[in-house]
Amino acid sequence: MKVNQLNFGQSLLWGICISFLVAVTGCSQPKKFEFHKGDRIAFVGNALAERMQYNGFLETYLQASYPEDELVFRNLGFTGDQVQHRPRAHKDYGDPDTHLTRVQANVIFAFFGYNESFDNTPAKFGEELAAWIDTTKQKKYNGKDIPRIVLFSPIAHEDLKNPDLPSGEENNKRLQEYTRVISEVAKAKGVVFVDLFEGSKQLYKEAKQPLTINGIHLNEEGNLQVSRLITKDLTGKVPEIGEASFTKLRQAVLNKNGCWFNRYRATDGNDVWGGRSELHGNYATLQRELQMLDTMTANRDKRIWAIAQEKKGVFPLTDEEEPFWGAWESWAVDTAIDDSNVPPPLKVETNFKDSVIYLSGQDAISKMHIAKGLEVNLFASEERFPEIANPVTVKRDTKGRIWVAAWETYPKREPLKEMKDRLVVLTDTNNDGVADSAVTFARVHNPTGFEFWNNGVIVVSAPNILFLKDTDGDGKADVRTVLLGGIDAADTHHSANNLFFGPDGFIYYQRGVFMVSNVETPWGKNQENDKPGLFRFNPRTYQFDFVVENSPNAHGISFDKWGYQFITDGTTGRAYQVYLDNNGSGTPNPEDFKTSKLLNQTVRPVPGHQILSSTHFPPEYENNFLIYNVIGFQGIKRYKLAYNNGKVWGEEIGNMLYSDDPNFRPTSGVIGDDGALYISDWQNPLIGHMQHNIRDPKRDHIHGRIYRITAKGRPLQEHVPIAGEPVEKLLDLLRHPVNEIRHLVQIELSGRDSKEVISKAQEWTKQFSANTEDGAHALLEILWLHQQLNVYNQPLLTQLQQSPVKNAVIAADRVAWFWKYQEKNMVAHAAHAHSSDTGVTAKTVHAAGEGPAGKQVDITGKSGATVIVATIPEKMRFDTKEIIIATGQSFKLTLKNVDFMPHNLVIVSPGSADEVAQAAIDLGSKGFDKAFIPDNKNILHATKLINNNEEQTLVFKAPAQPGDFPFLCTFPGHGQMMRGVIKVVKK
Repeated sequence: MKVNQLNFGQSLLWGICISFLVAVTGCSQPKKFEFHKGDRIAFVGNALAERMQYNGFLETYLQASYPEDELVFRNLGFTGDQVQHRPRAHKDYGDPDTHLTRVQANVIFAFFGYNESFDNTPAKFGEELAAWIDTTKQKKYNGKDIPRIVLFSPIAHEDLKNPDLPSGEENNKRLQEYTRVISEVAKAKGVVFVDLFEGSKQLYKEAKQPLTINGIHLNEEGNLQVSRLITKDLTGKVPEIGEASFTKLRQAVLNKNGCWFNRYRATDGNDVWGGRSELHGNYATLQRELQMLDTMTANRDKRIWAIAQEKKGVFPLTDEEEPFWGAWESWAVDTAIDDSNVPPPLKVETNFKDSVIYLSGQDAISKMHIAKGLEVNLFASEERFPEIANPVTVKRDTKGRIWVAAWETYPKREPLKEMKDRLVVLTDTNNDGVADSAVTFARVHNPTGFEFWNNGVIVVSAPNILFLKDTDGDGKADVRTVLLGGIDAADTHHSANNLFFGPDGFIYYQRGVFMVSNVETPWGKNQENDKPGLFRFNPRTYQFDFVVENSPNAHGISFDKWGYQFITDGTTGRAYQVYLDNNGSGTPNPEDFKTSKLLNQTVRPVPGHQILSSTHFPPEYENNFLIYNVIGFQGIKRYKLAYNNGKVWGEEIGNMLYSDDPNFRPTSGVIGDDGALYISDWQNPLIGHMQHNIRDPKRDHIHGRIYRITAKGRPLQEHVPIAGEPVEKLLDLLRHPVNEIRHLVQIELSGRDSKEVISKAQEWTKQFSANTEDGAHALLEILWLHQQLNVYNQPLLTQLQQSPVKNAVIAADRVAWFWKYQEKNMVAHAAHAHSSDTGVTAKTVHAAGEGPAGKQVDITGKSGATVIVATIPEKMRFDTKEIIIATGQSFKLTLKNVDFMPHNLVIVSPGSADEVAQAAIDLGSKGFDKAFIPDNKNILHATKLINNNEEQTLVFKAPAQPGDFPFLCTFPGHGQMMRGVIKVVKK
């Protein structure tokens, strides 16, 4: 396997004497900072600090400089952080002092100023920085020493001479002033200062290749050079160390960094520190795992020291199956180190009382009900390909292969266990509808969504979004870049998901509640946002935007052939059209995007949806909106879309497929190369995130299937070559009737030379007129191609805006909006987005999950009494545990649902709650039709299913005989937790 690392020898020699330093000091200079034996150094600050751990160069150089001093490094950097504002999703995560105390820091490396610079108030920033230093110097995080502080300026904005990115000229004017302020504060407060602004400017000038990915975030080579700059500035010289020794030491550093990252940035934080940590023992379970990771990290410190001291027989973990970066987020169990001192995990007992029976992938088909004229076969299962366990989503690439994001370690990796999450490529070599091979493209922790772009793959690994690429043709990623940071990982099943390459060239994703994203871009101030909903970012320009709110657990994105956009919400099952409402204004604003109801929701929860487009299926299936549902109704529903002057409405027209197998959980689908529909089956008895401990032993981590749905007696779709095809042929394919073909063609063109593509596209358009529907659509595809390649074409835009085809005009108007939006001052836009997207504070979000254990209400002495029973948001609890009434007493009981999920309230005979709850589950796919109220003699009174912010009142008399009459929610999975009792006492 090719090692993805730099030409070490060349880079090492190149950086020994940075020319501008040589001119002043030669290759060596006096030490600026004294390290002491046992120093514990904490990095704090923005993305510049956070990203240093991904390459590990700075720590490697400093460990090599002081091999006997046993230095400890802990990275507390957080993308988006500012010196006086460091938002976190959960207050119990801890403030900066909490973490500095935990790591016992006596040295602090502080990286601030970039995000603050967009305020353009350097004097205010200087005051804030000085105040932070004064406060910090009053602390003794290790219990004995006042921390020594090193202040680092921001790096300069590199001009990449890229028309898709800002030059950095305006940014650098501000950054230079902020650097001056940091220097003055450092001098006034007697702390060490390192000028990375001037130093990086010189590095950019002398570099033979870019040192940043977007002007502001260092790439691997840039991180190496800046780390050498810092080392020389602090210690007087860069240590002389051979390539093999340096690599060995850096591998140990990266392995430790990955272990620490999983502790400090622990994913699924809502269960670790947030509201759901209170459920089912999650807090104790996950706090123990943090203790385990602390011990594991300390063990890896000792290995770093041993390697730095050149002790024999000490080796870091090496991953033979993955390139060098695999050591950072190492997927293997580290057998190269003694972790016998790590405390064991807490034992978790299941609260899932039903027996679990797994059918084979083939046998499970017998439990499926398929629409007339269709049939289903098993394309792949864990029985042959264990690597596809727990498939989140499926997609098809430009070569026609089916890719699977498999999330076996859901909801996150356990300490001391192998990380098995991955992207898997399935290939059907003989075209018989069954996968013949499976290749792991890359191991990726928590891969909640991915999309193809620019000859590679963009994949979520919260809190980051990565870009992966195979450059040597072996089918495995050897390039791994953190494309975007700060998207948050505070709740992995609410995290960024369903990535989709839009016709405009933006990658769209959705994400749910309990999250606080804080994204840095080259264009403006960091964008902090705690709203759930639809987001977009442009991997070409690095623009980032919040689009529309969609609460509480947004999952599912699609576009139809005209660019109409649709989204769904996982928790409620609601579906919406996302449309542009500019009100004729010439000034575009982020608030111009709105949502409208797309259909009458009848099922939930919905992990995803799609627009079906295929020449293989009968015509009545074309442009159907498919809803994937995983509880109650476990299958796929079909909706026919109707269009009316830019607004779309979906009418339910039947079920495409559903199953009586209780473990069947269809999560996503894609049209394959043959025109068949390929769907992923998570295959798990425990689908709920909050009904059970996240380490419940009955959570399945083994099973997972991909099924293939075809139409009987109809020819399969002909293979359409896309990958590697000439531009002229790809342009012709933009007239193909199948949405997925055109989508993949646009993706293929994203990796081609833009000048060639645009030149040939403009020639290609000459054969079409916008006066016909076919011509207008062909021209629209080319307009979108211009948009994704960031090339303006006003004549083409005008031609489509004047078309008699209404759908084309609406799509063109959306392109016009984006082009006007990009012309605006991006700095002002980002600042506005920062202020307008944070209407709910992180503290408020956290508090929303809190609530009483359950109140007791005694109304025996009241006449005509009314009782309100409310739900508790995200707790799956009623706020009332006991109602005491007298025999024969009349009263009103109102169910008020303030939770995001639908609930009912069913009053039953004494001792019959379990029977009624099971009877509701047994309704299966028929449950929604009956509001999950089964025909059971023990049901005395019941509300309908009540959605968020709705209520219903029951009016009745208490029974004539005393007794305890339970009430519960009978929606499947809720009945065991949502219970209370009406105690009827003798009058």
